[in-house]
Amino acid sequence: MGDANNGTLGRHLARRLVQVGVRDVFAVPGDFNLTLLDHLIAEPGLRLVGCCNELNAGYAADGYARARGVGACAVTFTVGGLSVLNAIAGAYSENLPVICMVGGPNSNDYGTNRILHHTIGLPDFSQELRCFQPVTCHQAVVNNLDDAHEQVDRAISTALRESKPVYLSVSCNLPGLPHPTFTRDPVPYFLAPRLSNQLGLEAALEATVAFLDKAVKPVMVAGPKLRVAKAGDAFVKLSEASGYAVAAMPSAKGMVPETLPRFLGTYWGAVSTAFCAEIVESADAYLFAGPIFNDYSSVGYSSLLSKDKAVVVQPDRVTVGNGPTFGCVMMAEFLSELAARVRRNTTAYDNYRRIFVPEGQPPQCEPGEPLRVNVLFKHIRRMLTADSAVMAETGDSWFNCQKLRLPDGCGLVLYGCCRYEFQMQYGSIGWSVGALLGYAQGATGKRVIACIGDGSFQVTAQDVSTMLRCEHKSIIFLINNGGYTIEVEIHDGPYNVIKNWNYTGLVDAIHNGEGKCWTAKVTCEEELTAAIDTATGEKKDCLCFIEVVAHKDDTSKELLEWGSRVCSANSRPPNPQ
Repeated sequence: MGDANNGTLGRHLARRLVQVGVRDVFAVPGDFNLTLLDHLIAEPGLRLVGCCNELNAGYAADGYARARGVGACAVTFTVGGLSVLNAIAGAYSENLPVICMVGGPNSNDYGTNRILHHTIGLPDFSQELRCFQPVTCHQAVVNNLDDAHEQVDRAISTALRESKPVYLSVSCNLPGLPHPTFTRDPVPYFLAPRLSNQLGLEAALEATVAFLDKAVKPVMVAGPKLRVAKAGDAFVKLSEASGYAVAAMPSAKGMVPETLPRFLGTYWGAVSTAFCAEIVESADAYLFAGPIFNDYSSVGYSSLLSKDKAVVVQPDRVTVGNGPTFGCVMMAEFLSELAARVRRNTTAYDNYRRIFVPEGQPPQCEPGEPLRVNVLFKHIRRMLTADSAVMAETGDSWFNCQKLRLPDGCGLVLYGCCRYEFQMQYGSIGWSVGALLGYAQGATGKRVIACIGDGSFQVTAQDVSTMLRCEHKSIIFLINNGGYTIEVEIHDGPYNVIKNWNYTGLVDAIHNGEGKCWTAKVTCEEELTAAIDTATGEKKDCLCFIEVVAHKDDTSKELLEWGSRVCSANSRPPNPQ
């Protein structure tokens, strides 16, 4: 229990963060948030992680939320807030609860006609708030103590309930002030679970069972909203009971075990795992659990799916064919109940077994032959264990990492399985550097393997510095192919060629003898295997940075196909008026 002397706003906010599972706050100091940072540091259960810039602090909170279920960052007014905004938008697109705290103006300045620094020079302090409104599910501006307790509690609980970011601005003169509402330690939240409307659930089950049981060769496909619905186990239960062939959309990779007995691979339209799209698209019924259908996941709107054959299960509603739709039906409960009722049918998987031909292996390399990307990923696949996590940067790593078969025990459980993370909906290049920092900080039992392109790395490289300060042991594969390769395959131009850096030299300079760091540059398979042996052996307690030199035109075949189709979608002429 607190007392009047330490019952302050800052302490209350810090205690609340610890209660909901935050152990690290990613921050960039600025004069408006310094007092708030003092109170976060004073909380024994919190560690303040200083980042090189606000964008990376936001990406780190995103990565941390993926590892621990909730993340937090703290920046200063407007200059910090607008800098972190891009990362918060990405967290919103991926349904991640991130608490974005901003140190705001002195409470006495609200309602005056004063012009403050860190603003655009107008006596209006709402610019930052208005920018955050579209990319957060709740905004709170705390500029008086009387309702601060309520404002803080509502903001944090809303982030958890909605699984989206929130914006929380705290006036710079308030964190250290006591108030009667803060004299006791906060009582832990009780967030009532959302329950299905039982009549709606029953009606949805009846309609779905009738729809699926009359199908000859039904399949089921996992989507990325399995995470927010916490329905991974229910999906597995249904797959085991139904006997259906199982696939995962690219953004759901790692959310269902790839060792399921009837797992086909990734369903991604024309760039799916071999034989997967053929089975899914030829099915006469498909159940999609938590899908996001956008231009990227549909490969430029070219996937051959028919709405009247689909059961689409979203976190809180079910649509059967072209209708009806049943609202207030929770995904996890629906899938679990469906498992008990649906007729077992293995036809689609039986058909798959008849047509399946095992994929080939890349040709053997000659001694000293320039390293091919497919050879690199053959060796990365062998590195994966239950103690690994893989982060794929936006770019060709999307396609190469998608083909990595994750080892046994993978699923939506933090420990005891290999995890996989990438940012498909928002696709912000540079995301993975900050997200790697946050993920590794949150998933302390994991050794994270990150695959980052040279173009993306140049956007956010400096927070390798923070990884060293935090004593991370991640392995970064920097794939140096001379530019923005994913954009080359969509639409090429001179803007896709970048200045080559001495990447290992840069990381050595950031290391500067402080912390444990090892770097290597590899150009052939022999050098790669030696580097991997060192990174997983002698240097396993270091941050390992391996620059892989690849030819600029060495891409996955999937990127070539996907790029052509996305280019076609992007270049459609205007419809006639």
